Amino acid sequence: MSLFHGVIPPVVTLFTDEGKFDREGQGRLIDRLVDSGVHGLFFLGSAGETAHMSAEMRLEIAEFCLDKVAGRLPTLIGISWPSTRETIRFGLHAKAHGADGVVAINPYYAALSEANIYRYFRDTAEAVELPLMIYNFPGVTKQDLSPDLLKRLAVDCPVIAGLKDTVDTLSHIRRSIHVIKEARPDFLVFAGYDEYLYGTLIMGGDGVVPASANFAPELTVGIYEAYRKGDHATAVALQQRLVHIPNLYAIENPFYAVVKEAMRLTGQDISGAVLPPAAPIDPANKPVVEAALRRAGLL
Repeated sequence: MSLFHGVIPPVVTLFTDEGKFDREGQGRLIDRLVDSGVHGLFFLGSAGETAHMSAEMRLEIAEFCLDKVAGRLPTLIGISWPSTRETIRFGLHAKAHGADGVVAINPYYAALSEANIYRYFRDTAEAVELPLMIYNFPGVTKQDLSPDLLKRLAVDCPVIAGLKDTVDTLSHIRRSIHVIKEARPDFLVFAGYDEYLYGTLIMGGDGVVPASANFAPELTVGIYEAYRKGDHATAVALQQRLVHIPNLYAIENPFYAVVKEAMRLTGQDISGAVLPPAAPIDPANKPVVEAALRRAGLL
């Protein structure tokens, strides 16, 4: 089995009410996730509020988290930046501090030709020399990465290990699995949205990167482990609970404070602070979060 498989949470980053990195709280969260049965950890992704951080804060958090995990689980670090040179700098920093792999999204702001997107990932992968997961998130970048482009990158760059496909459709995940794995069977395909885990596994994918694992890892971990054992009845039952979770992500935009509220409601002693321009959860939305968690059987 690949080093990266199963349920790999995009770990939330915790802050104090003053907006500083909460090392103590982050350490407790990491220990909790390591003990929860997840199969890896992904720091500095979208749910980690990376886009709202300074470069200095990103480096600080990457170092702390890698040191705290201390090899207990395979660990990915997000290194995305609109500049190829800065992406490579973050990647080399992650490598120097013990990351097992890195994750990069195609650059946003300026629309890029397919040739330039190809060069961005190729140059990053070749410079960093760590397994690279491509992060396809057209809702953010406004540019979908086609399975044919991903296949070309997978074949030309063996260090590119897989795909986190954050698309609101199973058809793109299916096409990516069929097109890329035919040419490179070891290429990994992960669903980016929690609710597509079971479908992704059925089609031959490798797992999920679910924000819900920050507060309900038992759902996605349970689905993955049940599927591996051939216990489809359990997997379906858990999937039917999981379907109530994605509604949370639409309550506020961005969803960072909502996830932290869900973490608090399920028993974690954390601050709900987020980095601006995001804002703390609207008090009117707290009962909505609680209701969704109750429907999912988490409260």
